[in-house]
Amino acid sequence: MNRAVTPSKRIVIDGMQFARWSRKVFEQMRDGGVSAVHVTVAYHENFRDTVDLLVEWNRRFHVHGDLIGFAGSGTEMDAVIDSGRTAILFGLQNPSPIEANIGLVEVLHRLGIRFMQLAYNNQSLLCTGWTERNDSGLTNMGREVVREMNRLGMIVDMSHAAERSMLDAIEYSARPVVVSHGNPYTWRNTQRNVSDAVLDALGQSGGLLGLSLYPGHMIHGSQTTLDEFARMVAGLAERIGVEHIGIGSDLCQEQPPRVLGWMREGRWKHPEPDDGIAAGFPPQPEWFRSNLDFGLVSGGLERVGFSAAEIDGILGLNWHRFLHQALSEGGPAPSGGDDEVSPFGDANGA
Repeated sequence: MNRAVTPSKRIVIDGMQFARWSRKVFEQMRDGGVSAVHVTVAYHENFRDTVDLLVEWNRRFHVHGDLIGFAGSGTEMDAVIDSGRTAILFGLQNPSPIEANIGLVEVLHRLGIRFMQLAYNNQSLLCTGWTERNDSGLTNMGREVVREMNRLGMIVDMSHAAERSMLDAIEYSARPVVVSHGNPYTWRNTQRNVSDAVLDALGQSGGLLGLSLYPGHMIHGSQTTLDEFARMVAGLAERIGVEHIGIGSDLCQEQPPRVLGWMREGRWKHPEPDDGIAAGFPPQPEWFRSNLDFGLVSGGLERVGFSAAEIDGILGLNWHRFLHQALSEGGPAPSGGDDEVSPFGDANGA
C-alpha cells in the first residue's frame, strides 16, 4: 500500500500514543502532519517516579524542540501548531501517581498533566477497571478527585474502566469526559471496548470517544481492513453524532515486549511463563503503522461517504474544540455541590 501523508493545513490530533519516543517518531509526526498528541507519561508509577518521567520529557523538548513543544492549554497548543511543530499534551493512564493524596492532583496539573484515567484495568482508589469481576463504580475518593479535576481543567479519561464506573463518572462530572482510546463493544466484543450505554451517555453529555487503532480493539485484530474500520465509524456517527468522535490510536510504536508486561501488570502480579507478553505487541494493521498514515485513514473515511468537513472533525477538529473547552480552569462543581450528603453521615458517626 502506498503511504500517504496528511495535508499540512489539516489539524490532526491523536488522543493517545505511547510510542518509544525518538527523533524518528517525532519526525514522522511532522511528516504525517500530526498537529498534537496526547502522550502517556506514566502507568503504575508513584508520584516521585512520575516526576522523573516528566524530567525525561523536558529533555526531549530541549533536544527535539524543533519538532515538538509542550502544550498545557488550548492557546499553547495552537501556538505550537502554528510554529510548525507537534504539540504534546501529558496524560496518566492510571491514578497511581496521586497515591492516596488528593492534593497531588493539583501538583501534577502544575507539572503539566492534563489527562488522567481513573483506573487502568484493575480496581483503583477511584473506580473499577474493566478486568475486575465486580464493578462498584465511582468511589468516594473518585468523586472527590473528579471534582478536583473539573476545577483544575484536567480531563477525566475512562478508557480502561468498567461500565458502571464509566457511567458514574459521566454522570457525576460537571465537565464532559472522554474515552481517549477505545472502540464500540458491538464491533469487537471485548469488555475493554465501550458499551452502547456508555456511547450514548458520552454523546448526550458532550464527551468524546477517541477511536483506537490498536489491533486488540479491532474486529479482526491486525487483519482488520481500513474499510471495515471506516464502516464502523460511519455507524457510530449515526448513533452518537460525528462531532463526538476522534482518533485515539493507542500507537505503541517500537516499544519492546517487556513494556507490555509493565502496562498490564505493573508491580501487582508475578508474570506467568505463558502469558504471551514475551511475544510483544501485535503488529499494527498495514494501513496504520505510524504517524505517517493519517492520510490513509482519511481516504478510508472518504470512501464510506464522510464529507471533507466531517473527516476534518474526526481527524482533529473535534479534539481541538474539546481541548479548548476542557483545559480551562474554574469549571462548575458537580451537581451534588457542597450540599451533597456525606457517605459517612454526620461527624458523630465517625
